[in-house]
Formats: sequence, C-alpha cells, structure tokens
Amino acid sequence: MKKALVGILMGSDSDLPVMEKAAEVLKEMGVPYELDISSAHRLPDKTAEYARSARQRGIEVLIAGAGMAAHLAGVVAAHTTLPVIGVPLKSGALSGVDALYSTVQMPPGIPVATVAVDGAKNAAYLACSILSIKHPEVADRLENARRQMREALAVKSEAVRKAHSGA
Repeated sequence: MKKALVGILMGSDSDLPVMEKAAEVLKEMGVPYELDISSAHRLPDKTAEYARSARQRGIEVLIAGAGMAAHLAGVVAAHTTLPVIGVPLKSGALSGVDALYSTVQMPPGIPVATVAVDGAKNAAYLACSILSIKHPEVADRLENARRQMREALAVKSEAVRKAHSGA
C-alpha cells in the first residue's frame, strides 16, 4: 500500500496539533494517508473538488476536523459517498460543543460518523476498522494494536492493585 487510503482534512492550520494525532495512528498502523487544509467556508471549491475526486485518487475513507461552525465534515460528505468521519474540535466560546452538534446533526442521506471532541485518534482507529473490511493487513495490525492496549492496561491494573492492596 503506497497510495493514500485515508484523506485527512482540517479547516485551519490551528487544527493541526489535534489532527496530527490521526496521522500518527495511521502511520503506526501502516495506512497511507494524505493531510491537507480545506475550509468549508473559506475554500469551498477546493473542499468540494477534494471530496468529489477522492475515490478516483484511491481514497477509501475521509476524516474531517473542524471547530466552531464545523461544517467541514458535512460539506465533504455532501460531495462523496465515501465514509466520512467528523472530528469536532475544541475551540471558541463553547469549547467544542457547537462543533460536536454541527458534526453529528446531519440530515438524512448525508451521514457523518462522529467521534468525540478532539477525538482524532479514534477517527483514525475507526478509519482502520472500515479499511479492515477490504484490507486484511490492516485488520491484522488493528487486532495487534488492540491486543497491545489490553496487555498494557493489564500490567497497569496489576501495579495499581499491588500498590493499594489494603496494607
């Protein structure tokens, strides 16, 4: 896999610290991706063209993160039938609640899967789950990552129980 399978969009460069977390997960999982800025409001033509051409470029899942009005994921979903995962970003006076509502409240027929506010890592893991249907190597890496998470948590659990065993 060399060609990008996941497209990651963000509305502004100020979103990069959160959205890079999705890129990190995809890199760890060996999933090629592309990352770009494309504002639904300030670059509407670029956003529409990006979404319309994604399938032809080999993209299979799109992740879109934006704060405040947060229409990026919805605009992307309006221009493609590929799966779109929205990442509402914490910003503005409402600390991401407005972005969450805007991302999750899509009209029938234009769905956007939505993760938690600033949940870029889970957006990448969800993208991997979607890709795992068609790409067995991604399924294997995802299962391995989950096994490692379970093992790491079991070690931490044992340490906490030992440290607080009533003595």
